[in-house]
Amino acid sequence: MIDIKKLRDDFDATAAALARRGVEKCELEKARDLDAKRRALVGETETLKAKRNAASKEIGKIAKEGGDIAAAKDEMRKVGDRIAEIDRELAQVDHDLRETLLAIPNIPAPEIPTGLDSSTNKVVRMVGEWKDPGFKIPTHSEIGERLGIFDFPRGVKLTGTGFPIILGQGAKLQRALIQYMLDLHCTKQGYTEMLPPFVVNSESMTGTGQLPKFAEDLYHCQIDDFWLIPTAEVPVTNYYRDDILSGKDLPVKLTAYTPCFRREAGSAGKMTRGMLRVHQFDKVEMVNFVHPDHSFEQLEVLVKEAEDVLTGLGLAFRVIMLSSGDMGFSAAKCYDLELWAPGEQQWLEVSSCSCFTDYQARRLNCRFRDADGKTRLVHTLNGSGVALPRLVVALLEQHLNADGSVTIPEVLRPYMNGQEKLLPVA
Repeated sequence: MIDIKKLRDDFDATAAALARRGVEKCELEKARDLDAKRRALVGETETLKAKRNAASKEIGKIAKEGGDIAAAKDEMRKVGDRIAEIDRELAQVDHDLRETLLAIPNIPAPEIPTGLDSSTNKVVRMVGEWKDPGFKIPTHSEIGERLGIFDFPRGVKLTGTGFPIILGQGAKLQRALIQYMLDLHCTKQGYTEMLPPFVVNSESMTGTGQLPKFAEDLYHCQIDDFWLIPTAEVPVTNYYRDDILSGKDLPVKLTAYTPCFRREAGSAGKMTRGMLRVHQFDKVEMVNFVHPDHSFEQLEVLVKEAEDVLTGLGLAFRVIMLSSGDMGFSAAKCYDLELWAPGEQQWLEVSSCSCFTDYQARRLNCRFRDADGKTRLVHTLNGSGVALPRLVVALLEQHLNADGSVTIPEVLRPYMNGQEKLLPVA
């Protein structure tokens, strides 16, 4: 959540910043007014409680001296009734204020492009170069069919559209990519690996910002109130919910491989073909807990760590700075890494690296103790390192050979018993 003090103390500047994300001023006014009402109610009940405490002492004194206390006691009953009334009203106001704040996205960093969609995103850099091999590049689905590594129809039979089956050397490639990424993050980039649960409770989903806004995009088990995770960001970031970290331990860097589950409600069209947009997929995630003074600096490090995954695979990609209206709900600043898919003739996002400032930490109540002994909200970051489906798409298309084989990047060969190519099936 955003800090309510920003609406209280600097409403116009905060409203102007959030207008860059399409947030209506009336929503911010609602939160500001609820906060004002809450503070007024708290002030009134504190005054009444002080009055009641003082009156209780006075009533005791009068009673001890044999005086008449009936009127005073009747007055205190009225005070008690008002306090109980305020407590009920305050509970409702607290609920309404929290629900209103949960629906407000993070304040965008001033340096990012302003715009309400991807048309205003900024290309930061191009990395690597894909050279036309001189023959037509089929789509990944066609390549995969020749290699015998995808079975979309049986995935539909088992579950439904968007749940592909990966077979044989394709499954082996998938495992190799996951192991390669985890080893890179843990042995060279200073991460600690975690294997978290793949289902979480509602509080965890709320902590990282998926709930309440994006409930329709999630898979929910109503009986247990459990949610299938859309990304490892959720359980890994919630690992420190309600915790106080030591400032000297920052940054804390965690990585995890998990399957991910997304309903992608309302998705349709070209991007749903094959592996381009699926409901279950594998991903390796990186999560950082950092000191507030260094969060945007650490974001640049995080982006480079995700880039290292792709450069190691010899793939051509670009880095995009997202505009204020295109980045994730909880992000203050976000970069996407997009791979070129020559068969699809489009750029495919495989990683989104975000700095959330204290937005998630306020929801999570995740703090750290500074050198002076004071506790402060930590800043959180996360980035995909990277998502597998579109990575596999670009790898198949960029490393395709004229004979229909696909060259396996050298960094993956140790995980594939030295295999150098994916070969077409007979």
